[in-house]
Amino acid sequence: MNTSFFGELLQTIAERGRALIERRTRRPAGEARTATMVELCEELLSGRGEASGAALAREILEAFQRLKTGERIAFFEALSETFGPDRARLAEVCAAYVRDPSDDAADAVMRAAEPRRQELIRRLNLAPGATQALVSMREHLLEALVRRDDLEPVDRDFVHMLGSWFNRGFLVLRRIDWSMPAIVLEKIIRYEAVHEIHDWNDLRARIDSPDRRCYAFFHPALVDEPLIFVEVALTREIPNAIAPILERKRTPIDPREATTAAFYSISNCQRGLSGVTFGSFLIKHVVEEISREFSNLTSFVTLSPVPMFMQWLGDERRDEGSQAILPSDLAALKYLDEPGWHENSYKVEALKPALGALATHYFLAERTDRGRPVDPVARFHLGNGARLERINLMADLSEKALAHSAGIMVNYRYVLADIEKNHEAYAEAGTVVASSTVRRMLRAEKAPRALVSQS
Repeated sequence: MNTSFFGELLQTIAERGRALIERRTRRPAGEARTATMVELCEELLSGRGEASGAALAREILEAFQRLKTGERIAFFEALSETFGPDRARLAEVCAAYVRDPSDDAADAVMRAAEPRRQELIRRLNLAPGATQALVSMREHLLEALVRRDDLEPVDRDFVHMLGSWFNRGFLVLRRIDWSMPAIVLEKIIRYEAVHEIHDWNDLRARIDSPDRRCYAFFHPALVDEPLIFVEVALTREIPNAIAPILERKRTPIDPREATTAAFYSISNCQRGLSGVTFGSFLIKHVVEEISREFSNLTSFVTLSPVPMFMQWLGDERRDEGSQAILPSDLAALKYLDEPGWHENSYKVEALKPALGALATHYFLAERTDRGRPVDPVARFHLGNGARLERINLMADLSEKALAHSAGIMVNYRYVLADIEKNHEAYAEAGTVVASSTVRRMLRAEKAPRALVSQS
């Protein structure tokens, strides 16, 4: 109700502001269509009042929606070139700070260093529905960044502003169940990014069974738009495969008999919010929420995909000097090139030793240039304070999983008492906290002992 009220209020302000602009400037009705986006943005930054500013902001956002791809890129170029910081002013105040490093001088440096486009984004957000429009604008910017890395300063400013607006204090955690509005449920089906939801019956099995839960974060400015959601299975033991969890004809268990909450799918819904972190908050708050409902739960784990494993393994197989693959692995690894290999028990058993050792090497030994694990899902969970609990072979036999991970899935475990300690070890030194079960799978000569620890 409050969100609707304020939305209608902004709409009214914008309508009155539009009339005010037209009276004040005596501008013909069609002239706005001939003004360039840059001129409109300069006008918005010129210091108008809130009513006229809201109307002008809406005009700019509506005009952006009508732009074609090339025109949008030109607009982003203008944001980069025309709406950056005032470099002359910045040089002046920096010199003044060197002469007199006072608090006032430091404040002047901070204000001069802020790009004008940050204030522009703030003022654009005055328009009704502007937050959603700006998230959409950033999605177009991400598409442009694929070939235009010179636009990264603009993207950093978007991330800075969106990170402020979408911090944890503004997010609302809601349980997704069958009583939710259909428009929200349809978006859960559409946004599921890990394990496809095939139809309404499939959705109901995931959110309405007594041993299943689904939670999402929402923001007041994005009505009926989930930002990120997690699906949870309540089980008697830590799961090692996805098929039993997704099986619709399974017999649900009494959740009071469960010992484990397994997070088996986490999906970000708004591409325009990529880089704005709230997934870690979601997991921690869902753990708190579900613990209050079921005090019998003692383990909190994920059943996570390994999306980059086959790409890494392919690179290693092409590298004659690979430090990960042993000569004894090569014969078995050839089976991965054969269609239907996962349906042949002989080939599966031949592959398991090599896949297990290589997957363990992938998680514990391989590092990015910044000294972090190469797997993005691992970086997410380890950075949140989880530990690498178990590597499961042949855990997901879907076509997508076989292509990306050879069917491997991983359990990351969240032990509440160890989360902060694990997070600090990872943040400070890139240390991967792993269970003894995982550590034993690593070939002794490959063990990076300084970067792996046991929790």
